[in-house]
Amino acid sequence: MAKPKAKVVSSKMIYQGKVFGVRQDRVVEPGGVDALRDVVTHNGSVVILPVLSGRILLVRQYRHTVGDFLWELPAGRMERGEKPAVAANRELEEETGYRAKHLKMMMDVYPTPGFVEERMVVYAATGLVPGESHPDDDERISTKPFKLATLLRMIRQHQIHDAKSVAGILFYARFLHSSR
Repeated sequence: MAKPKAKVVSSKMIYQGKVFGVRQDRVVEPGGVDALRDVVTHNGSVVILPVLSGRILLVRQYRHTVGDFLWELPAGRMERGEKPAVAANRELEEETGYRAKHLKMMMDVYPTPGFVEERMVVYAATGLVPGESHPDDDERISTKPFKLATLLRMIRQHQIHDAKSVAGILFYARFLHSSR
């Protein structure tokens, strides 16, 4: 059975940048709600939880929006039409230098569904093979492996602020790591 969808009465692109766009839609939603919706357009992204010798590899980089350096799981945008697993392998190598022999999809989520159409696919990466990283020109990234217990403590002590990383680490701890 098909899921009910909104009827788009009109749609206007307000802004299109390198990373995202902003579109304004006039819609009639299921149930009859007539609304004007501002939508941030985005190709989607991938997040990778790299498991390296029983530790989880995080990246640290400066985030202008929060004015600080953050510890995060490696992540990045999918190119238009790119498969999530292909993007995950590309981003892992770009940011950390590692290639994964195995990717296991952990989560497929919408991080901000109220106004952003981004889909985020989170993978656990194992069987890591070292190589050379190739960060984007505007990225300065360092990496460090952490014990899972350390990351859980860092989350409890509010030292990891990135939501995708918190979700990925907690999912791994609850559903993958404990099932071994």
